[in-house]
Amino acid sequence: MVDQHDPHSGLHSEHGALSGEHPGRAADPIVKVHDLAWLEFEKPDLDRAAQFADDFGFTVSLRTADELHLRGTGAGSPCVLIRRGARSRFIGPAFQAADTADLVRLADVTGQNLTALPETLGGFTVDLTDPNGLRVRVVGDTHPLPELPVQPPLTINAGDGLLRINSTQRPPREPARVQRLGHVVLQSTKYRQTLDWFLKHLGLIVSDFQYFADQRERGPAMSFIRCDRGTTPTDHHTLALTLGPTNRYVHSAYQVSDLDALAAGGEYLHDRGYHRSWGIGRHILGSQIFDYWRDPDGFMVEHFSDGDMFDCTLEPGWSPMTVSGLYQWGPPTTKDFLGLAPSRESVRELRGMIGALREDNEFDLRRLRSLLKVAKT
Repeated sequence: MVDQHDPHSGLHSEHGALSGEHPGRAADPIVKVHDLAWLEFEKPDLDRAAQFADDFGFTVSLRTADELHLRGTGAGSPCVLIRRGARSRFIGPAFQAADTADLVRLADVTGQNLTALPETLGGFTVDLTDPNGLRVRVVGDTHPLPELPVQPPLTINAGDGLLRINSTQRPPREPARVQRLGHVVLQSTKYRQTLDWFLKHLGLIVSDFQYFADQRERGPAMSFIRCDRGTTPTDHHTLALTLGPTNRYVHSAYQVSDLDALAAGGEYLHDRGYHRSWGIGRHILGSQIFDYWRDPDGFMVEHFSDGDMFDCTLEPGWSPMTVSGLYQWGPPTTKDFLGLAPSRESVRELRGMIGALREDNEFDLRRLRSLLKVAKT
């Protein structure tokens, strides 16, 4: 029997597909990428970007007059590349190819060139364009960055398991050191077309689908998508896609060591006047402990810890899209997180709604009405 007092009843990913619904993976993908490599942005003020990066917990791996590379403590690629530009904008994601042979295959099948990346990164890229016009890179053979010292998780006394005796717990109020890039969330007016494009070209697979509660028959309106590395577990989502009135970056997420690092790092950001968008809480889909912030250019970024890891055997879950379904515990979702607070972004979104309803895409009037209902559920 469903507990009517539990707002999360019926929302969890254990509910699977109905007959004939989207399988959540392509039958014959061109390649299967291994991970999200980095995200690329343009910003006019690199000094300001570097200061926020330091306060958020990144390490600068490259700084020139026109370029800034931000990394985590893990070995591999930088997490974020920022180039000087006339205005702040998201350029696109880069995914890590399994090997050079996959890059060659991808270039051959798509008719794109295999080109060398700048020497600061090394390696090669195949640059694709998704159905929204977003540049999507698949990269390989880049120069690996060495591992840096990590911010160790605290030793916890949990129940009767006493691991800390005659010693106090005093986590310092300092930046939460970013370990790695976890995922990026994108909004699309052509959600289904974009979803199928990523599954076909990059071999990604869906962990969870969400649908508008009164429109399941029209298919999903959001998906949380992971890399397919066979029996090697990967993040619950490396990419999330959602249907909306504009094509835009929503947020990106960066792993830190534990809850205390995340919370103390949040206090550090708060003390320096940065805007918390939402948090601290724990998600349902993905299970991450989360804390969302706005950088000085208005981009939403997330600290997270303790996320779910799935291998290729798990089939997609299905659940209705609701605000209460976003979190297990934590403060109520904010208007800023939902894009409803007055801001340049909300104004662009409102204009986008008007434009999207006039165009031939998946965001029609019925979808708009359902999306507006989500904020009340």
